[in-house]
Amino acid sequence: MLERIRDQYEQLSAAERKVADELLQHPNDFVRAAVADIARIAGVSQPTVIRFARSVGCTGLQELKLKLAGSLVSGVPYVHADVTAGDSIAEVSAKIFDNVISALIKCRNEVSPQSIEDAVDLIAQTRRLEFYGLGNSGIIAADAQHKFFRFDIPTVAYSDPHVQSMAAALLGPRDVLVAISNSGRTNELLDAADIALGNGCRVIALTSPGSPLARMATVPIYANAREDAEIYSPMISRILHLTLIDVLAVGVALKRGPAVIQPLERTKQSLRTRKRVAEDPS
Repeated sequence: MLERIRDQYEQLSAAERKVADELLQHPNDFVRAAVADIARIAGVSQPTVIRFARSVGCTGLQELKLKLAGSLVSGVPYVHADVTAGDSIAEVSAKIFDNVISALIKCRNEVSPQSIEDAVDLIAQTRRLEFYGLGNSGIIAADAQHKFFRFDIPTVAYSDPHVQSMAAALLGPRDVLVAISNSGRTNELLDAADIALGNGCRVIALTSPGSPLARMATVPIYANAREDAEIYSPMISRILHLTLIDVLAVGVALKRGPAVIQPLERTKQSLRTRKRVAEDPS
């Protein structure tokens, strides 16, 4: 329900938007409030509150409240609450945690199992695996490389656009490129993906739905995160992409079965001598 209201926000009248603002900011209070209280707090008339409920697809205020309560039943706000300059540290902490949790739940519910399965199949059979990302996405690409090379799959990560273009020119039909971009509109990354596709390489994209990168990818995997990247460094999209990388890594490990056990054990063994033995507390 909250997602529907947010999607239809621009189609509402100015008065109805005042009701929507109040609902999105205080959804739990909205469920318990009487129509007169909602109208008074939002600064509109009571008929406007009823019209708002009908504008978002409900027969009236009571049905809206019932659907809204269903959205909130998990106890996690299914809405993004923006951090403001006047927030206390406690409020900032709560908003960030709630925003991340709600974004993860939304991504889990919306991600295509078929796309995940297709991506796992491609990676499990690839000759060479490359991860491309720029800026914050470059950090995610490096994390992905750290996970997948341990499966004995030749894996690299590039965050330099010039290197990406050169490397993409060497990829072929037996290779897989994973392009990571929340916006899916960065020209340099799109150019590299286009070069790889032109050579027959399969491209998996972690990106937003409807983006140019999503449209050109062999297998798009969507992570639709709402956040203000103009003011704050993207945080939620980074966590969603890291989680999706973990999903792919576990999926590939299960797909390859016993073949991954030996290389994983060798990598673990190489680190055992580098860890300090725990001291006896006695």
